Amino acid sequence: MTNSYTSLEDIDSAQNALEVAIDGYQAPVAFAVGIATLGPSGPILDVSYPVVNLGDQGFCAAALATVLSHSEGSATYQLSSDALQDAIDTVAPAEDMAMEHPNLEAWRALARLAKSPAAGGKRQLVACFLGNLQDPPADPIDAYLRLHLLSHRKVQPLGMSMEGIFRVLTNVVWTNQGPFEVENFEATRLALRAEGQEVQVHLIDKFPRMLDYVVPTGVRIADANRVRLGAHLAEGTTVMHEGFCNFNAGTLGSSMVEGRISAGVLVGNGSDVGGGASIQGTLSGGGQETIRIGEDCLLGANSGLGISLGDRCIVEAGLYLTAGTLVQLPDEQIVAAREISGADGLLFRRHSQTGAVQALARDKASWKGLNQDLHSN
Repeated sequence: MTNSYTSLEDIDSAQNALEVAIDGYQAPVAFAVGIATLGPSGPILDVSYPVVNLGDQGFCAAALATVLSHSEGSATYQLSSDALQDAIDTVAPAEDMAMEHPNLEAWRALARLAKSPAAGGKRQLVACFLGNLQDPPADPIDAYLRLHLLSHRKVQPLGMSMEGIFRVLTNVVWTNQGPFEVENFEATRLALRAEGQEVQVHLIDKFPRMLDYVVPTGVRIADANRVRLGAHLAEGTTVMHEGFCNFNAGTLGSSMVEGRISAGVLVGNGSDVGGGASIQGTLSGGGQETIRIGEDCLLGANSGLGISLGDRCIVEAGLYLTAGTLVQLPDEQIVAAREISGADGLLFRRHSQTGAVQALARDKASWKGLNQDLHSN
């Protein structure tokens, strides 16, 4: 191995040599090295990935694959300190080049962290390769990489399979001291208190708070408990105290979130989810329908939404609009709301005297009649 690389061509040559030496090697779509917490009875309680890679960092991927004898597809590994050091030594000659080396910095920090104790169990270095984002999560190591890819904004919601993720994750007691097994937690907490360590329980759930693992740039989050790991919050997003964002859901631009963004829901740039508003997600109703809100939309306070909205739409405060709600259109036709799912420029309101739900055109050009193509939205 050379002492240093002085050009991208040197790195490309080194990467090629590693890849050729691995029989049948196929570069992963995504990969990362992380640190897991293993509970006393053995389950993986969490995995933290400080750096995640999607379609890049091929030299680091090949170095890691070499020490793990990984050739192709999706796979997860428990990683020894010696193996990680071998991967670090392979990549280290690239440090002399004036460029960022996020994986190398993270791997060294993880090697140090692996030697420190964990209050809720023991720490274990892990690695994950994803050969196809449409493969379902295989285990917690795999699932946590997908959640990190979402919250690091590497993949948009619905951009990869999350099928069966609840089956591979376990309920965890999330605390200021880290994750703990639910079983025998009270005895564990008492023992820690006897050592002078105060334990504050944040929640019991399969998913931790996003901010304990990923802090995205350019966002405001008023209450960390209300944003799950796996939420995708674009720059310019504000989540207020009563706002909520589930995993595999989120915003695609600057948005104000004062209501609920359920799993599988995407909110477009410039849209506002008003206080107490709720958007139906994919975890209820069979998990088949996905709801998208276009740009510059407003969900009024305490409203509800069970269809998609196009751009520049408003749902008035207090109106819960489900797919089966009968709606009077601008041309006075009456249809189920699902028939106009995804239409632009509509104001949905309930007539204050008749109680009828109406869809009014917000401008003359916004209503062009029913479009059958919208059914697939």
